[in-house]
Amino acid sequence: MGELTPYICVSDARRAIDWYVAVLGAEVVMEPIVMDDGKVGHVELAVGGGRWMMSDEFDSAGVAAPDTSRFAAVTLHLEVDDVDATCERVTGAGVELDRGPEDNPPVGRVAVFRDPFGHRWFLNQPMA
Repeated sequence: MGELTPYICVSDARRAIDWYVAVLGAEVVMEPIVMDDGKVGHVELAVGGGRWMMSDEFDSAGVAAPDTSRFAAVTLHLEVDDVDATCERVTGAGVELDRGPEDNPPVGRVAVFRDPFGHRWFLNQPMA
């Protein structure tokens, strides 16, 4: 069986790493690979069992950060232990929630926000 792991692009990977660690409680599971031009070519982060890869923008690779003037084309679903606590960190970091936190049976407690790098996140705390 295959596995799907998002590989996101941001305009400032070092700042994004710091934000995801501080706000989402992410862990850097593969240290950044820094390219000759100083950009982060690859890094891997995880929250619990949710893992994603990330890089800076690279014209040569055809990857760019999301256009924040438009709606998000993709939403990253992240299961967390405590949606409310995560939302407090998100809003404490100056990000507005698009939705929640709210109970959404049978899914669980949910919230949605767009991070400072243009990525849309759907937080989910499964029902007990």
